Amino acid sequence: MTKRNKIIYWISTLWLALGMLSTGGVQLFKVKTEVDAITHLGYPVYFLTILGIWKFLGVIAVLIPKFPLVKEWAYAGFFFAMSGAICSHIASGNPINEILPSLLLLTLTVVSWYFRPADRKVVSVNLNP
Repeated sequence: MTKRNKIIYWISTLWLALGMLSTGGVQLFKVKTEVDAITHLGYPVYFLTILGIWKFLGVIAVLIPKFPLVKEWAYAGFFFAMSGAICSHIASGNPINEILPSLLLLTLTVVSWYFRPADRKVVSVNLNP
């Protein structure tokens, strides 16, 4: 892996982790603005607890060494959560400024996943010679 790619990976991954931890914390503590936002989107308030816990677990999975399959699942979870948030905001008719945070986290997810080092990737085995 080139030095450039390592820098891109770590910058995007650290920003992704920070974003997921901060939004997950706001969701777990059920800050009023977050409760208002989730109910406006049509989701029950208990959904915040689910999202917050999974975001914390996803950050741990992405940051710790080894366990590449768990990392793949964490990246997939981040991707589905953020793309779902974007679609929910669009369907609710929210302005672009409410969609941008989810779009930023989605972009960081894809960049971090794409530039991850080889030891953080799932190795596929070709069983057909």
